[in-house]
Amino acid sequence: MPKIITAEQAAEMINPGDKILFGGFLAVGATENLIDALIEKNVKDLEMVVIATDYEQRGVGKLICNKQIKKIQTSHIGTNKSTQSQYLSGETQVELIPQGTLLERVRAAGAGLGGILTPTGIGTVVEENKQIIEVDGQEYILETPIKGRYAFIRADKADKYGNLTYSKTARNGNPIMAMSADITIAEVNEIVEPGEIDPESVVTPGVFVKYLVLHK
Repeated sequence: MPKIITAEQAAEMINPGDKILFGGFLAVGATENLIDALIEKNVKDLEMVVIATDYEQRGVGKLICNKQIKKIQTSHIGTNKSTQSQYLSGETQVELIPQGTLLERVRAAGAGLGGILTPTGIGTVVEENKQIIEVDGQEYILETPIKGRYAFIRADKADKYGNLTYSKTARNGNPIMAMSADITIAEVNEIVEPGEIDPESVVTPGVFVKYLVLHK
């Protein structure tokens, strides 16, 4: 059964250099309370994995603006000028990964796979320094798993066993991030008793969730 903690207690767990998988896409489904707590703690040199770096004053973009991130694996930085400027200046390392490939690499870590094969990027700079494998005459790039020390995910509802449901598009990458870290912390709108969530509605099983934070 996961432990219920505050966002501030969650932030206290994070150390410089930790790699965090963040759910959310353009701030939808972002862990706003957990992000704000990280900013308050001001822990530096973090590694971030996220679909997009959101906006300068919304979502994970606030961490980038606060100069807390040293490396980002992401698919989209076009809505955050701070990410762009830090990338171009060399202040922050950014690895741009096609969105489907990014999420499949994260999923591979959660599923215990050694990687995925994808044709996306063949013949481009994406394939540089990567292993190419041919299957039935088709070339594929071997993309390795992406795992995090922590996952910060946002869900709609949790029961006290940690089973999670999501609200519409806020689901986005959250379930995949949840399964691919050593420690998953879920920020949720509501915590209910076991049995109050229809099992058919559970997207993330509680086995993946270590801590719950009630969104304020």
